[in-house]
Amino acid sequence: MVPPAERPGRTVADIFREIDEDLRRDNLTRLWQRYGTTVVAAAVVVVLATAATVGWQRYERSQRLQRSQDYAAAVESIARSDAAAAAALARLADGGDGYAALARLQQARLRAAAGDAEGALAQYEALAKDDDAPRPLRDLAVILLAQHSLDTADPAVLMARLAPLAAADSPWRHAALELTGLLAWRAGDAGRARDVFAALADDLEAPPGLRARAAELLAALAGS
Repeated sequence: MVPPAERPGRTVADIFREIDEDLRRDNLTRLWQRYGTTVVAAAVVVVLATAATVGWQRYERSQRLQRSQDYAAAVESIARSDAAAAAALARLADGGDGYAALARLQQARLRAAAGDAEGALAQYEALAKDDDAPRPLRDLAVILLAQHSLDTADPAVLMARLAPLAAADSPWRHAALELTGLLAWRAGDAGRARDVFAALADDLEAPPGLRARAAELLAALAGS
């Protein structure tokens, strides 16, 4: 008798498909008799590994969906000035995904709105230096840090931190350039500020509101 694996027209995929079907019927004894211990053991590993992978992917999707819903609920609580908002954000912030970073940004914003500028800056700084947080949100924390310390921090230090975010491939490029121009003006470097605002005013890819502000600042510089 020709073994199943050697019959003409049968492939290894056919064997694994039969094994998978038999596994679903919990008939391992018949499989053992038909295919032998080596093939059955390998097939069991394949089937179980596949099931584990699919199960984990489903779990991750459900977790992401839950985190998304929790974040939306927290934002709604903030809009209602709900006392539960702080607790909801604290729960979300305890993690390393994008929703945790967003929750930390919201916490910093609430602190700034409550007059706790020092606490807000500390939170932005912590997020900006957190290697586990998504890079775009870490960079956004630098932008917000610069905005909230525009009048108090060392302009040279802030401009150095903003420089990488002003690169052509940065999603925060225009915001970083606007802040750089303002910092240069504050530092007394009117020439650099003028160049930055002129470039922004002429940049068709920049948001319209930002272009309009750049033109106004450029005019203010010319009149100063």
